[in-house]
Amino acid sequence: MKNFAFVLLIFIAVDSYAQKEERKLTAALKEFHQALVNKNTEAINQQTDKVLSYGHSNGWVQTKADVIKDLETGYISYQQYKEDSLTIAINGKMANARFVADITAVLKGNTVISHLRVLEVWFKKGKRWLLFARQAVK
Repeated sequence: MKNFAFVLLIFIAVDSYAQKEERKLTAALKEFHQALVNKNTEAINQQTDKVLSYGHSNGWVQTKADVIKDLETGYISYQQYKEDSLTIAINGKMANARFVADITAVLKGNTVISHLRVLEVWFKKGKRWLLFARQAVK
């Protein structure tokens, strides 16, 4: 009976840790998307890996420097970024997040409204989750 109780306590502790990490990653993901809308390039710089690959549904791929530059110059301006049906899978220090996104942006002066399926790959560095890659499809 003692062994069963010990195993049960370990299971509860591991499950609690996993839920905590999932909540942290969800918060980081939402903060990143809000930073895009707010054009907060400092936050974007802190929340992304130096080799970020940011793929769009039309095949356009941006680097971290491109994302920041394009926001600063107004080449792209996110007006709204909403996530729905978020699922997260964490494996150690790596995670993937899949969700449906409704995004409104102004690109080269034209308003674009997109309903996309998105995959983001995140990794944990220290106590923070950083975005490593993103790909969207229609």
